[in-house]
Amino acid sequence: MFGVFPSRGVWRRPGLHPVDLLVFAALLALLFGLLRLAPALNAPFLPKTAPSTVSTDPANLPYYAVRSLLRMFIGLILSVLFTFVYATAAARLRRAEKVLIPLLDILQSVPVLGFLTVTVTAFINLFPGSELGLECASVFAIFTAMAWNMTFAFYHSLISQPRDLDEAARIMRLTKWERFWRVDVPSGMIPLVWNGMMSFGGAWFFLAASESISVLNHTYALPGMGSYVAAAVGQGNLGHVGIAIAVMMVMVIAVNFVFWRPMVAWAERFRTEESASAERPRSVVLDLLRRSAVPDLVARPVRPAGRLLDKVTRPFGLAEHPLQRPALRARTGDVFFFGAVSTVVIYGAWRALDYVHVHVGLGAFGHAFLLGAATFARVVVLLIVASVIWVPIGVWIGMNPRVSRLAQPVVQVLASFPANFVFPFAAAVFVAAGISLNIGGILLMALGAQWYILFNVIAGASTIPSDLREAMRLMSVRGRLRWTKFILPAIFPAYVTGGITAAGGAWNASIVAEVVTYGHHHLTATGLGAYIAQAARIGDFPEVLIGVAVMSVYVVGLNRLVWRRLYRLAETRYSL
Repeated sequence: MFGVFPSRGVWRRPGLHPVDLLVFAALLALLFGLLRLAPALNAPFLPKTAPSTVSTDPANLPYYAVRSLLRMFIGLILSVLFTFVYATAAARLRRAEKVLIPLLDILQSVPVLGFLTVTVTAFINLFPGSELGLECASVFAIFTAMAWNMTFAFYHSLISQPRDLDEAARIMRLTKWERFWRVDVPSGMIPLVWNGMMSFGGAWFFLAASESISVLNHTYALPGMGSYVAAAVGQGNLGHVGIAIAVMMVMVIAVNFVFWRPMVAWAERFRTEESASAERPRSVVLDLLRRSAVPDLVARPVRPAGRLLDKVTRPFGLAEHPLQRPALRARTGDVFFFGAVSTVVIYGAWRALDYVHVHVGLGAFGHAFLLGAATFARVVVLLIVASVIWVPIGVWIGMNPRVSRLAQPVVQVLASFPANFVFPFAAAVFVAAGISLNIGGILLMALGAQWYILFNVIAGASTIPSDLREAMRLMSVRGRLRWTKFILPAIFPAYVTGGITAAGGAWNASIVAEVVTYGHHHLTATGLGAYIAQAARIGDFPEVLIGVAVMSVYVVGLNRLVWRRLYRLAETRYSL
């Protein structure tokens, strides 16, 4: 029996390791930075005397970068919370889905400037005399640039969830709360992380609009990278713009290394397939966190709260969706529900039309629809060209773990970099070459929207089970047959998600891509984006309403006629 009991050293509590000190120091530095920034967020603010620009001294760039990063991560946190609530309600509540998904289409089609025009004054009045109101308006604008894409991705993962996961939740008699955290979130984690990364990158695109806010013939500027670039562009100082671009590249690479790369590697634990991929994504930061005891010490006080929530939510019922519903009761409920919704929609539309009729006349809609047709043509060209270019590249990256490990940081930097920072250089080239912004605007819109297709295709290709890939290899399925019978059907659901968000992103990008200013040069394209941008700048609310309404009609119509049908096809025929 000698040697059965553990030695004395086993009972000793492990001491601190250098990695623990490193993680603890990083955590303290983060807390210290947040505490130092807190007073600046609540600085005195008066709308009439508020500065309309920021200093372009490059020495201020580190401080501006931190302020912008804080707004971006607050917007990301709010977007995740919104995604969990909204997407779950749309996927699990049959009647609510009929309203929430079209509403999400409309919200996606409303440009950032449309939200800012309505919300800036409300937030300023909510916090009178404090800059916190303007900060909230800026964060809300960033939130609107992130949330819709993430919500679509998580919603699609819920409605295309494998049946065996649903059966497992029923067998284990999980509550709705337990099913959400143990089944729904893990099964949708990989597309959520990838689309969160893409949404974060897309939000950089609107950083200038969210930090240098022009409404009601007045510009409010918050310290940040976006407002710095807006001030430098207004001065025509390409040197300062170049310095800001260099700082942005460093910041994007750092965020990728410290946050997104660890998130992508961590999300691999939720991959469900019988055979593991040959090479999984790795992250130095994640390896350090896994070797450190600090994350466990931080999470330990939260675990009792999680167990308590499991008990508290049990009375709300089990996660068992009825397999059959009484037809008469369901039909009666549908009549009352859609009757109430139709009443609200008709009343709102009548009030909006009456407001437009009184101020500018209903004839303004005809002109707006013609401008929308020009922007619509640019969006269609963008989607076709982006699909032809990026689908094969995305499949190549997603299906080759070694290539993904090398290419992913490059793709993330390209997608996360705010393309409108280079618009002044593009404007200079267009002026020198005599290229009209009606054509060049397609390129500028693509810089902000094409990455949605690439990221979703990469995510879709990377989630193809390894056993299916091995089966195709063993059966010698190659060339065109491999693409038409295996690859394209496998990535089709992810491509549909990427296509619908890329289309929405392109419409949003038209706001800044159809009006480009560089020094004394002011380029304007014929389109709905330029119409809304000009109306928002002068504070013409009726024309902003017309532009947003027309853009919503185009986006929702395209989604209803094309993308929703493709969504249903992906759900019923091509779901793995």
